[in-house]
Amino acid sequence: MKWLVTKYLITAAVVVLVSEAAKRSDRFGGFVAALPMITLLTLVWLHIENQPEAKLANHAWYTFWYVVPTLPMFLAFPWLLQRFGFWWTLGSCALITMACFGAFALVVKRFGITLL
Repeated sequence: MKWLVTKYLITAAVVVLVSEAAKRSDRFGGFVAALPMITLLTLVWLHIENQPEAKLANHAWYTFWYVVPTLPMFLAFPWLLQRFGFWWTLGSCALITMACFGAFALVVKRFGITLL
């Protein structure tokens, strides 16, 4: 149980670090948010918990493929935010991401990459 609490606290600290950095500087906050810190932490947690190397490799592999269809959302968000406000933009971006993910999954399936 202590280990689980430790993982929660460290992971939460990363999220707080990103939000605090973003308050101080848009560029630096975006840079810190773009770093794959949560993925790196997850890989560390899996390694410490003696998961097989194949599990770690698969996590990194699928993380890459799941990140790609989320990228259009980051372009749409600033444009939509100016027009619709925060909550409508957030919801719209979630829908955009789901649509992009679905389309992307269909495209990469032709190359033998199964995401769904």
